[in-house]
Amino acid sequence: MGFGFILILLIIGLSGMVAQVLLLRELLVSFYGNELTLGLILGNWVALEALGAFIFGKYIDKAKNRIKVFLVLESAFILLLPVSIYFCRAFKYFLGIAQAEAIGLSMIFAISLVAALPISFCHGAIFSVISNIYSGYSQDNTGSIARVYAWEAAGTIIGGIALTYLFIPLLNSFQIIAAIFIANILACFFAVKFIEKIRLSKIKLFAFILSSIVVIMFLNRLQGISINQQWLKNKVLDYRNSIYGNVVVTEQKKQYTFFYNGIPIITAPFPDKQFVEEFGHLPLLFQAEAQNVLVVSAGAGGLINEILKHPVEKLDYVELDPLIIRMLKDYPTELTKEELNDRRVRVINRDARFFLKTNQENYDVILIGFSNQSDLATNRFFTREFFFLVKEKLNQKGVFALWLPGSLAYLSSELKNINISVLNSLKATFLNVRIIPGDYNIYMASPSKELAEIKAEAISERIGQLKLNTSLLIPDYLKYRLSSYWLDWFLSETKDATKELNLDLKPIAVFQTLIFWNKKFAPGVSRLLDFFRYADLRYALFCIILLTALLAYPVVKRRNLKAAISYSIFTTGFFGMLSTLLLIFAFQVFYGYLYHRLGFLISFFMLGTVCGSLFISRYSRKFKRAFLMFILFEAVTAIFSFLMALALSNFHWFRSYESTVFFFLFFACGFLIGAEFPLASNIYLAKEGGVGSTVGVLYACDLAGGWFAGLTGGIILLPILGLFNTCLIMLMLKASSLILVLCFRLTKKGI
Repeated sequence: MGFGFILILLIIGLSGMVAQVLLLRELLVSFYGNELTLGLILGNWVALEALGAFIFGKYIDKAKNRIKVFLVLESAFILLLPVSIYFCRAFKYFLGIAQAEAIGLSMIFAISLVAALPISFCHGAIFSVISNIYSGYSQDNTGSIARVYAWEAAGTIIGGIALTYLFIPLLNSFQIIAAIFIANILACFFAVKFIEKIRLSKIKLFAFILSSIVVIMFLNRLQGISINQQWLKNKVLDYRNSIYGNVVVTEQKKQYTFFYNGIPIITAPFPDKQFVEEFGHLPLLFQAEAQNVLVVSAGAGGLINEILKHPVEKLDYVELDPLIIRMLKDYPTELTKEELNDRRVRVINRDARFFLKTNQENYDVILIGFSNQSDLATNRFFTREFFFLVKEKLNQKGVFALWLPGSLAYLSSELKNINISVLNSLKATFLNVRIIPGDYNIYMASPSKELAEIKAEAISERIGQLKLNTSLLIPDYLKYRLSSYWLDWFLSETKDATKELNLDLKPIAVFQTLIFWNKKFAPGVSRLLDFFRYADLRYALFCIILLTALLAYPVVKRRNLKAAISYSIFTTGFFGMLSTLLLIFAFQVFYGYLYHRLGFLISFFMLGTVCGSLFISRYSRKFKRAFLMFILFEAVTAIFSFLMALALSNFHWFRSYESTVFFFLFFACGFLIGAEFPLASNIYLAKEGGVGSTVGVLYACDLAGGWFAGLTGGIILLPILGLFNTCLIMLMLKASSLILVLCFRLTKKGI
């Protein structure tokens, strides 16, 4: 493979990775950081990329000037990328949706489809076209597909590393697009110079460079325009990205609001007085001797201020993203300055779960400042496993407190299940749990029996002794808030709620929150999700058996090998997307948002893909041997799905080499996917068909499987069935495709 081709493929892979991540980050801000939408966004991306690969794969075999097609697609990709990112920010402005208004899954699906359409379609088409062009310069069609696949994957590795360590920390989205614009201009130049060997005149070259400079200048201006339209009714003071998320500071009537991934997390200097007084004081009043306090997230802007009114000696404030603290210091108020500059406060920028695992200190009070189980990242702080970790870090009379959405008027079935699944997990961990129902429910847990015995009068007395300056917590209000009447009402209303626990690897609260959220904004989607809540492995097994039976007729009776291979690649795409999502989720649960390490893990996945492709390309090109190896890889992938389920569900087996296990799993997944694609291409080509159409069909099947996994994995399979059973579904699907390929093999006219 020539130097020019390698550079072009690296740029194509890098550009695809950067474009995909930018799209994800921008849409997550507009969708309020709900990572369950990742599956929908990625699903739409791969579906449209598959469509582009399929259509142009069929077309390019007949095209007269393939380089011209490549140049047109490259130009379309780099010109439409800023349009897509701009749309991600400004779609609410164009649709008349208020910035603070949430949207349902159906709207999220439609918006992400429109945003991804131009760039993912072009990127998929570019892959088919460049594969066809390279095959014309190579005598080995199968080997050429494997090498193109490998070098494009290598480009994605470079793109992932560049994004994590260079682009995101230093550049805004449109500056990153400008860098991608320049890279793809170089790809076009290499295509003309090294492939077509055409010399450009000085006039054409000058005009080309001048037009590129104009586009880059416009991109820089588009950053400010898009931010103003995204935050139309807010005065935006600052807009920054970190490797963890997006932080925006707005000002309205001398009130600062700090948004994290589109969600308001801190308001200063005038916070929600009821919340900060109740949640900041009650846990410490139930533990009258609190000296050492831990606050996890959302503490600045009022909560820490209330806690510091108590005679505490030390307060550890854990906030994952250091950019949040930096922005608080850049836009200070008297309230936040007092909180962060108090000598008793220690700010720790680390994942709270990882901090508790590695920190040797114990605490008298631990508070979880946020409450949002709609995403997997937050849910991991409301599970039995996390509660057990907290229990180990509490002193004997310590109090652990969290809060969840509630109501004193009506509790929907979803709101009941959200609260009770978390409450069940608390009760499975702590002997004593105290519930304070309200418009938001406060839950306190402790190893001590005193928690349940303390009455409102004792709390009032402690407030007087400590001479606390509170405007809300007066004796009459405390009697009302801590009344046994409301507790009895809450317990009576939730008698029919779920008996399940909210677990790390089976996050039932996430699914219930998703239904609750969509009932407000997308009732039709909510009813569909409600239907799936009763799904289990038996239904999945029935559907897979039915699908296998339907495909058996064309494969066995009509000896249609292409149908069997295409279905196998579809299941491999499903396996690739879902296994990656599961591994990222499991890594997040076990380690937290250690994004630098996660970047290396993703790189290991792509490295496995490259090694798998190159490994197969060096083996025999004979049809029969390739078919036998394909069967072997189908069987290994099915077995691997089960082994991955065992490894992740029993992760305590690997305590001395946990990181190594994740590196291996990511690499192995990538290797299996990278190996199957060139094998399938070899078999498919042997049954006639051009390189372009072969790559187009198989790439489309691969991405279609990924689309289906993205659509169902994070929203339905993982929250309802749990990680272990979701891995079993991957096993059943791969077993299904293996059976069809074996059936073809065993027929008399088979291979």
